[in-house]
Amino acid sequence: MIVSSFGNTELLKLRKTAFLCSREIPASVVLKCYDWAIEQREKRNCVISGFHSKIEKDVFHYLLAGTQPVIIVLARGMKEKIEPVLKTAIDAGRLLMVTPFEDNVKRVSAETAEKRNRFMIELADEVVIGFASKGGMLESMVSDVKDKIIVRLKE
Repeated sequence: MIVSSFGNTELLKLRKTAFLCSREIPASVVLKCYDWAIEQREKRNCVISGFHSKIEKDVFHYLLAGTQPVIIVLARGMKEKIEPVLKTAIDAGRLLMVTPFEDNVKRVSAETAEKRNRFMIELADEVVIGFASKGGMLESMVSDVKDKIIVRLKE
């Protein structure tokens, strides 16, 4: 359940692809993630992610350079200050920030990140995994998902 949102809520009606990636990622996968992001930007596909790990932030950078819709899911309560680059995309109607957390949740933890990721998967029509570390939270979470198309970028 979305507790708070900021931006264009109409984006929730679009077909959405969730992008998730472990923090530790082999160099061989990094370029594949960048290429995937550029492809999504060119196809104007709506991407939903936490954009929290280094590679997810890089993917966000590529997406923000385009004009396609993007949804950010926070692993904490809504931000009090919105960065100018985000405000520009929000004002253009192409960015939505949502959170399943109350505003009193100020810090990201392993628990809030897991809840955010599960929430993001629920919202998405398909899920793209940049890389899932063996035995990590993301790997076990993806094995729980039965009703979504799961695409793994290959090394």
